[in-house]
Amino acid sequence: MTEKQNAFIKLHLSVLLAGFTGLFGKLITLNEVNIVWYRMFFASVFLLLLKGLPKVTSRKLLHLSLAGALLGFHWVLFYSSIKLSNISIGVICYSLVGFFTALIEPAVFHKRVSFLEILFSLITVLGLLCIFSFDSRYRLGISVGVVSSFVAALYGTLNKKISADVSSSTTLLYSMMGGLVFLSCIIPFYLLVFPSSQPVIVFPQGNNLYWLLCLSLVCTVGLYLLQIQSLKHLSAFTVNLTYNLEPCYTILIAFLFFNEARELNFSFYIGVSLIIISVMLQTWRASRK
Repeated sequence: MTEKQNAFIKLHLSVLLAGFTGLFGKLITLNEVNIVWYRMFFASVFLLLLKGLPKVTSRKLLHLSLAGALLGFHWVLFYSSIKLSNISIGVICYSLVGFFTALIEPAVFHKRVSFLEILFSLITVLGLLCIFSFDSRYRLGISVGVVSSFVAALYGTLNKKISADVSSSTTLLYSMMGGLVFLSCIIPFYLLVFPSSQPVIVFPQGNNLYWLLCLSLVCTVGLYLLQIQSLKHLSAFTVNLTYNLEPCYTILIAFLFFNEARELNFSFYIGVSLIIISVMLQTWRASRK
């Protein structure tokens, strides 16, 4: 098996794990800030016990910490989108990551814009527009989700650039720690914009603690180690566009556990079909190359 084939396997396994993150966002009754803070806290503790503190330059530490800040901000917006709408809508908005990456990656890596990547991404955008029009109740959740996908695209592209010469576990450790510090600083400002009806300082107990540990260890440490490893052999666009399959897994889970199918109509399914087509086209293109 070639390194690229191995990278594709790791990528799709990480996407499968990502499919459960929206489910945890619904199961955990804490607000989105608490969910992300504890997700990064438990992941940081686990990686510290596993790796200690590997030596990196102060410049590299700053870059990895800033990447972690972007990731943390993306997660907060992602879970906010879910709580403002539902699981299916929140994860579908993530599909715009491929479109934003097609615009950001050429600027970061100083390469030509690929018109095929733009075309595949526009198919995703068309699918999202079909979904956007189906119910005005969810438009605020969709808007927050779109911003979340832009931040995720920025994180994925920059992470590929700064993690090239650092091990996957070291990259993830300092990203988690950087994101944790960033979240601790912005929580008061975030709550001014999005006030919470729940207490901000809450220690998770019972099912919340159990679900947070699962989210942190399996769907954070495991997921992002696989993602970072696949980024070393695949383009940021291929990785981010493949993550458009995440909503398909998550929607199936939401249908099974939360009966969300009754909230969706025909235009929603047309939109999801267009998103799947865009992923299949890019996977075929990347495999040929």
